[in-house]
Amino acid sequence: MLRGLMSLGGLSRRYIGGSQRRGRPVGEGSRLAGEFKSYFRTLYSGMSGGHRFLEHMSDVFVEAWGPTLEEAYRQAALAFYETLTSPEKVLCSEERFVEASGMDLEELLYDWIEKLIILFDSEGFLAHDVAVERIWREDEMWKLRAVLRGERYDPGRHPQGTHVKGVTYHMMMVDAESPVKRVRVLLDI
Repeated sequence: MLRGLMSLGGLSRRYIGGSQRRGRPVGEGSRLAGEFKSYFRTLYSGMSGGHRFLEHMSDVFVEAWGPTLEEAYRQAALAFYETLTSPEKVLCSEERFVEASGMDLEELLYDWIEKLIILFDSEGFLAHDVAVERIWREDEMWKLRAVLRGERYDPGRHPQGTHVKGVTYHMMMVDAESPVKRVRVLLDI
């Protein structure tokens, strides 16, 4: 009988038994693994996408999801901009077109976030809205094309958040196989 739900590092795990101490996590081979997957799908079902910040001692750890890879990568970008300032204060007065590429989906995520960091550091550009138009594979490379709508940073109007120095491969994850696509990325601050 299922008695509890425990969250470890942002991943929900059901436990069997009267207490979490005595219980054991449900694994792939468990008869309850299917129920766990169903629970996870229900948790994210009906959502067009979203993101959240996971606990980390010294950096910003983001989990983003959506029904498509495009939406999951879009949500990761929105979380990046939310780290820098309050997105609701950013006007959509300018557009930027961004292309990223990588040998695999993790490298694509790294290049995507790195391009956003460079755009902010070089031009002060903040996005209010992000449209990832397409993610595709071509000539052994994954590619991404996006349009950003926003404006340049104005210290008088945009509250200063946390400056992001870079992106790292540490703890990075891209789940493109599940019905709900998920990415995790660690932003170095």
